[in-house]
Amino acid sequence: MLEIFIALGAGLISFLSPCVLPLIPGYISYISGTSLNELIEKENINLIPIILFTIGFSIVFIIFGAASTFLGQVLLQNSNELRIGAGLVICILSLHLIGIINLKFLNYEKRLHTNSNTNFFSPILIGMAFAFGWTPCIGPILGSILALASTEESINRGIILLSFYSLGLALPFILSGYLIQKFLIFSKNFKKNINLISKIGGVILLITGILILTNQLQALGYYLLNIFPFLQNFG
Repeated sequence: MLEIFIALGAGLISFLSPCVLPLIPGYISYISGTSLNELIEKENINLIPIILFTIGFSIVFIIFGAASTFLGQVLLQNSNELRIGAGLVICILSLHLIGIINLKFLNYEKRLHTNSNTNFFSPILIGMAFAFGWTPCIGPILGSILALASTEESINRGIILLSFYSLGLALPFILSGYLIQKFLIFSKNFKKNINLISKIGGVILLITGILILTNQLQALGYYLLNIFPFLQNFG
């Protein structure tokens, strides 16, 4: 239960990361096949290519989640060691996100370019390219959620976890396309707070890693369910 909200929040933090947020207008322009000036002047924008784009990167991330959970099940006989390992990975990645340590292999961006969208499937393929090409950039956040998925008891749970991560990334993406004029203003004003958001996200992930290391994440989840019973509907 708690993991789902963590995954959803991680998706949102990925959207707000320095290598995603500033480039959203460019992505929307490229996906829709419309120049940025035309987007600004348009009252309505075709959201279908943008939605298909988010489906594309969601497919890849969900496959990542299923694979992580499958690997975790294979190692189930060493579940305690797996839990500790996953907690350590999340803690290390969160420390990088906060800026306490510097993992150089996570400090580069790799962009995969595809042809402009000429058919129904092109935005999906571009979205899949986004997922593979930009994984190094959002690696600390995505890697933490994949580590969390590896501790889940079933592949379905891993799929659900990465579905909510993808949802957290996709919804603001689609909303940005719908409100492109307002988004440009927001993006310009928000840039100065990007590092702060990244650090806050890192702290949240660090707490998550510590809870997993101490085997208290589930206990916290049960505690929250006792306080907020309606949360059971999300599980």
